[in-house]
Amino acid sequence: MAMEIVKVWSEDGAGKVVEIPADMTARDVCQLLVYKSHCVDDNAWTLVEHHPILGLERCLEDHELVVQVQASMSSDSKFLFRKNYAKYEFFRNPLNFFPEQMVAWCQDSDGTIPQSQLLQNFLNPSSCPEIQGYLYVKEPARKSWKKLYMFMRRSGLYFSTKGSSKEPRHLQLLSDLDDSNIFTVFTGRKLHNAPTDYQFSIKPSKTRGDCKELKMLCAEDEQSRTCWMTAFRLLKYGLVLYKSYSVPQQRKTNLSHFSTPVRSVSENSLVAMDFSGRTGRVIDNPVEAQSAALEEGQTWRKRSQRMNVLGSPSPLHPSSLSTVIHRTQVWFHGRIMREEAHKMIIQQGQVDGLFLLRDSQSNPKAFVLTLCHHQKIKHFQILPCEEDSQVFFSLDDGATKFTDLIHLVEFYQLNRGVLPCKLKHPCTAVAL
Repeated sequence: MAMEIVKVWSEDGAGKVVEIPADMTARDVCQLLVYKSHCVDDNAWTLVEHHPILGLERCLEDHELVVQVQASMSSDSKFLFRKNYAKYEFFRNPLNFFPEQMVAWCQDSDGTIPQSQLLQNFLNPSSCPEIQGYLYVKEPARKSWKKLYMFMRRSGLYFSTKGSSKEPRHLQLLSDLDDSNIFTVFTGRKLHNAPTDYQFSIKPSKTRGDCKELKMLCAEDEQSRTCWMTAFRLLKYGLVLYKSYSVPQQRKTNLSHFSTPVRSVSENSLVAMDFSGRTGRVIDNPVEAQSAALEEGQTWRKRSQRMNVLGSPSPLHPSSLSTVIHRTQVWFHGRIMREEAHKMIIQQGQVDGLFLLRDSQSNPKAFVLTLCHHQKIKHFQILPCEEDSQVFFSLDDGATKFTDLIHLVEFYQLNRGVLPCKLKHPCTAVAL
């Protein structure tokens, strides 16, 4: 079988080249990268098609063929490897994604629609769901935007030439769904003179970098932008998406036919190993690897405390260990700015419980927990406090104290405490 070269970039600007067969899906490529980079596979990894000049990006669907997508990309565009926890969130909470005023058949019925009914309507090819509402559309070759009443159906996205009339003679096709893809615009409002921050774009699959073919759109708020974009995906792919969501492929990708033309340094990095038997074994199961890592952390703590009790002149004084031990964790991002933390949370899907920790900009000894809840991003300061010459960390003014940040995160993963929700999904910047 013909093999193709694909290059994938991580958030830190490092790239990895993989050689893959032409029939390999985005999900399989993600599993391959997870395997090569020793990440924990939680079905949230995605490949992102990123167009820096056009300012567009989208997550590939799990079933898409990577080589095919690459063939339609321009020379400046690239694949990124990133987490997206919200990829299938609409299957779990469809009512949050489809406000009733935007679902046409909710209007015709007597109000509330059960969740299952809502999804069935989208997934059943013979039903006719319809999303409706106002959108701003950028006028071709001009800087101005026009506010139009739009309808999204299986056959495409239409606008009404007369107010909000649905009459066939007033409906004009703006874009079909089959030969197009929907992208988020990440350049901000200025570049396109957009009326709001909630831009998205529909781009024909065939065109590489031609701006003329792009349809630039703008919603009133985040919820309606998410609704339009989710409806586009569901109407285009339907049951295929549901299959990808309900059957995370348990099978391990057959890795025997991969060769990596370029070896990256991170491939020489450590893998989780278990030395409890006579011979070491590599731990493949990500959950087991995670618990092994936690156990190792606990052992370190105990060992350093024991050394301290014995009066050993150990360089690893427990208090010094507790101030650095978190630097090994995927959720810790060091000295990043608040804006950068916001950007990472938004990119990784704005689901409840998505979090990261970072150094505080205002207090060099403190840390900040950045947490997403109800699509809002909140920041909580973690302050050090000293007791009997030992340093503790607390985010509730000393009411609950922890010897180090790993303990703190573990506690809030199990207990909500003073936070609006538990810590669920670590915001991860992967190094390929």
